[in-house]
Amino acid sequence: QVQLVESGGGVVQAGGSLRLSCAASGRTFSSYAMGWFRQAPGEEREFVAAAYWSGANAYYADSVKGRFTISRDNARNTVDLQMKSLKPEDTAVYYCAAERSWPPLDPEYWGQGTQVTVSS
Repeated sequence: QVQLVESGGGVVQAGGSLRLSCAASGRTFSSYAMGWFRQAPGEEREFVAAAYWSGANAYYADSVKGRFTISRDNARNTVDLQMKSLKPEDTAVYYCAAERSWPPLDPEYWGQGTQVTVSS
């Protein structure tokens, strides 16, 4: 069982930056590939980024490539999403997720989500 808690959401102007953090419980954090997803109002949840078990590899949606960076710290059981050059279309609820397989596109565990709002 893995419990995930996101933090760091908020309101930011277009072009700004925001850093999301996800804290995971349990002693098997390094056994899971970690991902970030988002869901905008009226839209389906979509994949944003994923970090390999070791953190050595990452995978990004085309829409955020070059602007977002995912990183994980297996000693602290955390995975972060650094977001730069934010656009209004990045506005969504962002979810942290965990899955044993790669890429983590069908996660077993989800956080409760954190709201990110980008104003124009």
